[in-house]
Amino acid sequence: MFGKQLRHINRYREIAAVLVNQGFGYLVEEIDVIPKIPYHERLWIKSSEVTSPDLGERIRIVLQELGPTYIKLGQIASTRPDILPSEIIIHLEKLQDKVSAFPFEQIRSLIKEELGSDIEEIFQEFDPEPLAAASIGQVHMAILKSGQKVAVKVQRPGITANIETDLEILFEIAMAAQNRFQWAKQYQIVDIIDEFSKSLRKELDYTVEARNSDKISGQLKEQKDFYIPNVYWDYTTKKILTTEFLQGIKVSQIDILAQRGYNLSLIANRFAKGIFEQIFVNGFFHGDPHPGNIIVLPQEVIGFLDFGMVGRLGSEMKNCLSSLLIGLKRNDTAELLKAVLRIGIVPPQVDTRQLRNDIELFKDTYYGLPLSRISIGEAITNFFGIAQKHNIRISSDLVLVGKALLTVEGVVKKLDPALSLLDVVEPFGEKLLMERMHPKTIAESIWKIAVDFGELFSNAPQNVKELSTIVNQGRLHLDVSLTETDLFLKHQARISNRISVSIMLLAFSILMGSSIISLSLMGQPPLLWNFPVLEIGFIIAIFMFAWVLYAIIRSGKL
Repeated sequence: MFGKQLRHINRYREIAAVLVNQGFGYLVEEIDVIPKIPYHERLWIKSSEVTSPDLGERIRIVLQELGPTYIKLGQIASTRPDILPSEIIIHLEKLQDKVSAFPFEQIRSLIKEELGSDIEEIFQEFDPEPLAAASIGQVHMAILKSGQKVAVKVQRPGITANIETDLEILFEIAMAAQNRFQWAKQYQIVDIIDEFSKSLRKELDYTVEARNSDKISGQLKEQKDFYIPNVYWDYTTKKILTTEFLQGIKVSQIDILAQRGYNLSLIANRFAKGIFEQIFVNGFFHGDPHPGNIIVLPQEVIGFLDFGMVGRLGSEMKNCLSSLLIGLKRNDTAELLKAVLRIGIVPPQVDTRQLRNDIELFKDTYYGLPLSRISIGEAITNFFGIAQKHNIRISSDLVLVGKALLTVEGVVKKLDPALSLLDVVEPFGEKLLMERMHPKTIAESIWKIAVDFGELFSNAPQNVKELSTIVNQGRLHLDVSLTETDLFLKHQARISNRISVSIMLLAFSILMGSSIISLSLMGQPPLLWNFPVLEIGFIIAIFMFAWVLYAIIRSGKL
């Protein structure tokens, strides 16, 4: 328990120091970080010259300096254009998750601990130099005793404890921010941090990634144009992931692909279709298909790697997507508005008229244009811009869809600039619409509504009875919330403390001055029963003044 408190104190000091150094001292003060740090530790927190006047760049520097948890937070935040403005997201996308590799001896110890055998008993060869190293783990090439070449991902020792400490502190900071700032309450920042924490904890469990890989492999097993590496479960645990090693060319290495005679247009088309198949047909998809996670195998087969981040689209969210497609296809503002209101969490104070006008502008921008001239990335950015403007919080899975489509379009443009992503996605969209309009789907929807209404009416008498009982027993409470109350009281406390210090200084000055003048006029030494009264009183007053001043400073409300 004491060790945990000490870790929190040290981490709070580091967070406060980094925030102050980048010009966020006011934030440190308002969210009550300082009182959590012992007084003597605060002396080490010094402000320095701000490195950049740009807000987004300063936020990026703060997250980069605070390490893995905050870098991951920034990387996930960069996928939320429905929450953050583009001028901040641009900088968050630059966050780099690169660290030095940890020693091979630690890998040897971890494999022994996790797999129950020495590394030589499991692997015929194990390259001590990592293929890649990141904050959570690193990947090594190895060969099993069977002769199978594998990629072994090993988790960094101690990373789980460090991340848990950061997540606990992040939650405390989010709670303080949501209690004090209207913007934090508006965006429900505590829920965002909770969602982020769940996502990051899943990344710390490599068996989750292994199951994701197996699931997508099962979805695409009939598709010969795609390949997912096999998972070796006998050599996989929460901290070690062993998969088939794929030898191929990164999709971003366009010059090498061209030199070796690969069909770039075919690669672009297959890559896009592979992602669309996962999103629109299966509803379970790779959430981070950046070029580093995509390789090209012989005969233009597309290999997908790293399933630590995945997205899910249920039938309800698929219906929302189909509503968007129907609205755009029919040039129907009402259908688009209905889809937007269903897709995200809409604040009660949303201006529906202004939202409708913005959707009209969005629709008119693309109306009548051929698909080849429409950028899906631009359309997604504009759509999320509308959500951000009206404080509509979009489902994280739908945001992942948008991010995946943006990434796919970027890769496709480099491989084949003439290929329109909307031409490729149109058949999938039409299939989605046909599924929604299928008689079986309509019948299931009507039946579900009927069942919901049946439950509502059948439970009505019991609900009315319970409400009547609560009213009769006087247990019906009315909660009234005053916004910014804590912040107001904090400012009042600060003003009161400053007045107290001023009064003490004035009283002390008057007391000492009058005493000295009186004794000087009397012409006798200040003694009472042979005790130096003036000197003793002076020492006591100084001590009391210092004690009160220290208490106020320690409270952080001077």
